[in-house]
Amino acid sequence: MTLAIDMVSDVVCPWCYIGKHRLEKAIALRPDVATEVRFRPYFLNPWVPREGMSRDEYLTSKFGSPERYRTIAQRVAGAAAGEGLRYAPDKIVRQPNTLDCHRLILWAAEVGNAARMKQRLMELYFAEGADLSDRDVLSEAAASCGLDAEGVRDRLAGNADIARIEQEANSAKEAGIDGVPCFILGGAISVQGAQSPEHLAQAIDHAVREYAKREAAE
Repeated sequence: MTLAIDMVSDVVCPWCYIGKHRLEKAIALRPDVATEVRFRPYFLNPWVPREGMSRDEYLTSKFGSPERYRTIAQRVAGAAAGEGLRYAPDKIVRQPNTLDCHRLILWAAEVGNAARMKQRLMELYFAEGADLSDRDVLSEAAASCGLDAEGVRDRLAGNADIARIEQEANSAKEAGIDGVPCFILGGAISVQGAQSPEHLAQAIDHAVREYAKREAAE
């Protein structure tokens, strides 16, 4: 069997950044289990306009002030560093709407590079402070993941897959997912949050057992 793992997440969610890395560690702990990770869209901040907004304005709207976020940021940055990841919140000056990011991940999946695309977008945002609302940034990221930059630029200028992304993101919320990352294993086991690799590996075991039970009952 190949175990499908749906990761519902957003590229501007720091715990999704950490959670993706922990999932990869969990998969490595279970080399005998074939897995297919599928990245599902979620809008952490659906109210951010398509053109994005200033980071300070965003932090004020969400947390009351940029200063109030600093304590949270330090804790998250520490957790990221523990995974060998870099989170440099002081570099972020623009808060993006992530609809176009999710479109890129979908298009990268067409050439088998969804994981690489998602990772690149998160690195650009969290480590480099890049503006993910900037189509030049997105086109360059796409090119680094095996897509044609000009072709991507043209697709971004149109409405391709906007309705699909919005429908998937809305379906996740309608299904009761109110926090990310959320991992759905084998369509049956759900794990919420950036859990440890060991916890996720145990969830993989559970999903495999549930799959075997369903197969035996048929």
